[in-house]
Amino acid sequence: MNILTVSPSPHIRSGISTQKIMLAVIAALIPAIIAGTIVFGPRAILMVVFCAMVSIMTELVCCVLMKKESTISDGSAMLTGVLLALNLPVTLPLWQAAVGCIFAIAVVKQLFGGLGCNFANPAITGRIFLLLSVGNDMTTWTKPFYYTDTPALGFFESSGSAALDGLTRATPLASGDAGLLELFLGNVGGSIGETSALALLIGGIFLIITKIISPVTPISYLGSLAAFTFIKVLVTGGNMIEVPYALLSGGVILGAFFMATDYVTTPITAKGKLIFGIGCGILTFVIREFASMPEGCSFSILIMNLLTPYINKFTKTKPIGRKTERRIANEN
Repeated sequence: MNILTVSPSPHIRSGISTQKIMLAVIAALIPAIIAGTIVFGPRAILMVVFCAMVSIMTELVCCVLMKKESTISDGSAMLTGVLLALNLPVTLPLWQAAVGCIFAIAVVKQLFGGLGCNFANPAITGRIFLLLSVGNDMTTWTKPFYYTDTPALGFFESSGSAALDGLTRATPLASGDAGLLELFLGNVGGSIGETSALALLIGGIFLIITKIISPVTPISYLGSLAAFTFIKVLVTGGNMIEVPYALLSGGVILGAFFMATDYVTTPITAKGKLIFGIGCGILTFVIREFASMPEGCSFSILIMNLLTPYINKFTKTKPIGRKTERRIANEN
């Protein structure tokens, strides 16, 4: 006999759990992790594993101190650690990476109530915290395959090591000296996970095909950034190569597919996602062109995270047949 169950909405439920979503995103990041390890050596994979473990342990400690049920099994803390690691230079001292992970989990996530209650993307906020705190180490970049020239460089060597003297250089976004093919394949300096556009696109397309994320935000983000860069080229008489260069350099693709699509800190509706993506693209362009730093992806996503509640309110759908207060007053 079938039993009818009365329950509150939503009545259409998905079989996918939070844990499955988090693991799917981590799986989508594997190509970028592999590419980062190939370009920057074994210390890149150490950084990813280290940040993931520190994030998990921080979440566990927070749950114990707050007398809450442990939430480490949902995979969100692990994903935060992996994303933060991919946003860091490979030479960053591990203790600084640990501080970033602790700030992301303990302050940005758990202090506001845990998963689903955080006001901003923890990985993005952790990166910005480190950028403002240890800016010199966060902007120290290495040449691709530097480790093949310094075989004595150990796992725990930091950017202050003499082994790295003369190996640092500006990112392609700041220097403008890399070719499009180098940017696409990842043969450039930068953060661990942002160098290979190809690896990131593979992961992003996987998430779209599996319907883990909506294509609206990444397309609107990349599209608006490309459009404003194109307008700038027309106005200034620059080279059209600047348009693909703006998309392939820096952390735009990593941000567009993996951080601007966060379920908690981005709008719910399709219209809201479109507004969010366009806002990120415009802010990224403005910060790159007019601010004192070449990369604006992290700050643009953080700013739009803060605006998400207002975007949700502006774009929320109205129930069929619902009458507004103005219509009710007119009818009366």
